[in-house]
This record gives sequence, C-alpha cells and structure tokens, in this order.
Amino acid sequence: MPVREQAMRAKEAARAMASRSVTDINGALEAMSAALMDNMDLALEHNQKDVSQARGLPSAMIDRLTLNRARVTGMAEGIKKVAALPSPVFTGTAWRRPNGLMIEKRRVPLGLIGVIYESRPNVTADVAALCLKAGNACLLRGGKEALNTNLFLSGLLRAAIGKAGLPEDALCFVDDPARSSAEEMMRLHGVLDLLIPRGGASLIRAVTENSLVPVVETGTGNCHIYADAGCDAEMAARIIANAKCSRPSVCNAAETLLVHGDCAQAVLPRAKALMDAYGVELRGCEKTRAILGDCVLPASDADYGAEFLDYIMAVRVVGSMDEAVAHITRYGSGHSECIVTESIDNARGFTDRIDAAAVYVNASTRFTDGEEFGLGAEIGISTAKLHARGPMGLEALTCDKYVIYGQGQIRE
Repeated sequence: MPVREQAMRAKEAARAMASRSVTDINGALEAMSAALMDNMDLALEHNQKDVSQARGLPSAMIDRLTLNRARVTGMAEGIKKVAALPSPVFTGTAWRRPNGLMIEKRRVPLGLIGVIYESRPNVTADVAALCLKAGNACLLRGGKEALNTNLFLSGLLRAAIGKAGLPEDALCFVDDPARSSAEEMMRLHGVLDLLIPRGGASLIRAVTENSLVPVVETGTGNCHIYADAGCDAEMAARIIANAKCSRPSVCNAAETLLVHGDCAQAVLPRAKALMDAYGVELRGCEKTRAILGDCVLPASDADYGAEFLDYIMAVRVVGSMDEAVAHITRYGSGHSECIVTESIDNARGFTDRIDAAAVYVNASTRFTDGEEFGLGAEIGISTAKLHARGPMGLEALTCDKYVIYGQGQIRE
C-alpha cells in the first residue's frame, strides 16, 4: 500500500483514538501483550530469517536485530507496564480570569506519530504501546534488515488492537524498506504530526535535514565517564565496565573514559582488568599508554568523536575537571555523561556545566532509559531541547490544548 494512503488511514484512526477511554486503550494493550506471548515461537522464527540474512553486518546491528525468548518476553512485559501507567491525556490545570473566563489547560494526544528506525524490532512493540496509551496512532517504517520480523510483529499487534475494539490502523507499518518510502514520510506535512528517527547518525541527519514534518532528534550517544581526582577507584572501575560492557550496542553505552591524572594509576588498571573479560579494545592518549602499556592503541581525534557501539573505548588522562568538561563539550553528543567523584562541589559543578539530556553522579550511563526512569517503554531518547529531552515517555507524546469557558464575554 502506498505510504500516503497508509498515513491517511492512520490519520483517521488517530482521530478515533483521541476519544477512546483509558479502559479501552488498556484493554488493547493487554491484548497486544498476550498476543506476543502466545506467538513467541513464530516471532522467533521470523526473526531468525532476518538474522540469517544479516551476516556481514556490524556485530552491534546484529545484536540489536536479534530476538530471543527473554527479549520477546521483555517486549510483552513492557507493553503491560505501559498499560499500568497513568494516562497523561486530559490531565491539566484550570484558573479563572478577572473577567470571569475559566481557562483550562489540558494534555491531549499529538495525533499521528511517524517513526523511522533501523534494526531493532522491539521498537515496533514499544512505539505502538506508547503511542496508543497516549491516545495517538503511529506510522512505522523499519529497516530492511528486520523486515520479516517487523511485518510479523506489526500484523500480530494490529490484529490484537482490532480484536480489542480499537481501529487496527492505529498501527500502520510501511512494508517498503526502500529509501524512497522514508523520504515520502518526511514529506507528509499536514498528515504526520511528529516524525522521530531512531538509528545511526546518518539516518538521524537525513531526517533532521530533509523532513518537512516536525522532528524530534533522538541523537547518537557519544557518552563519557569522567573519573575525578580522589574518586573511589573500585567504584569507578565498576561503573566504567558496566557503562561500556553491559550492552555496548546501545546509545547509552559509554564510548570515552576520561581520568584525572591524580587517580589514573589507581583507576585505569582496575577498569582495564574488568573490561578485559569482554575483550574491550582500548584506544588511549600517550599518558594512558604509559600506564597500561602498548596493549592500548594510540587514540586519534576521530576516536574521541566516535560512537563505537562495540567493545571499543577511547581513553584520555586529563589534568583537571575543567579539561574533562572542555573535552565533553567538544566531543559529546548531548546524550548521557557521568562523573565519578567524592566531592560534592565537583559533582555540582559537573552537573551544572555539562549540557546533556542526562548527567550522572556516581552511576552508570546505562540507566538512561524510559523504563529505568519509571516512564515505561520509551519512544526514543531525545537530545533536542524543544518539545522533549531525554527518554521520551507518555507525556512527550501529548501536547497542550486550552479550553475556555465563558458566559458571553467579549473583548473590548
């Protein structure tokens, strides 16, 4: 089906969704969750077709593409968690003006949300759940590498939505993975109310630079850990290893380690020992190599600006927190940054000076996630500053609407 025709059907569904009750929507979400669990084996079969065709792709992309029983179960449980969240729709405040007008400010659905994404099939379930819960419809376009999986999942979820009494077209999936279909979505001004790209830097740049539809930029994650002078070296090593190794293919994984020179001798060997278990390749400055040896490759300027999404980490020894902040300001992507410190003043200074969606003190950057923040499954992590920033939960999928009650007032 042509993209515009699908979008128009989804737009009509969005109008219907705006007036459906929370009870109706939660019923559809429960049905979607149950459908995933009941059809897990089929979902894995379709996913295996995609994985078998993905040989030669970067390991990070294959990891994002791959489903297993735990991940499908997590998708189903994530939908149930979204169903359990309070709805942001029609919440708000009201006040009376001196002329007697009662002004009510409500949260209402955005309408039709488009998402262009790459290899993660879990996005199909996460986005559908969040959009529906906030009273929206969604038009999804996944990458060719996950086409079999996404076609099966979207069809399964559409059927569950329809059986629950909501319009199936509240979830529409673009089955053409050609670049032209993404370009057509970018031209749907007046049909799509919001467009969200989720993927690598090239995809995000293409959408933000070419879309005629309002875009929320879910940016790349060149995330940093800064180990401050006098920090707890053992704690720093654990945080570094977790932020890099627990799942390197995601945007909240740390890509660069900055270590104050006063604690480098204590922190670097400990962190390396933990990361060696995962085979992490370190690329460091000369001071780093002087401490850890020639097993550390020389780091280039490009390494400090890279989102590796792999078991690779850039390392630099710095002389002060000012130098660390300057490095992050130059190379960071505004996603998630961390300081490991025992100094309250340095923690405060770091959080005040770092311009990022999430800034951590003594905790792994891997927590930048809608579910970890208590928002339910996220639709993306925004590095933009308008409309939404950080993990985008339900409230980010609504907007303000003013309703004004009068008794015949006219403006003089």
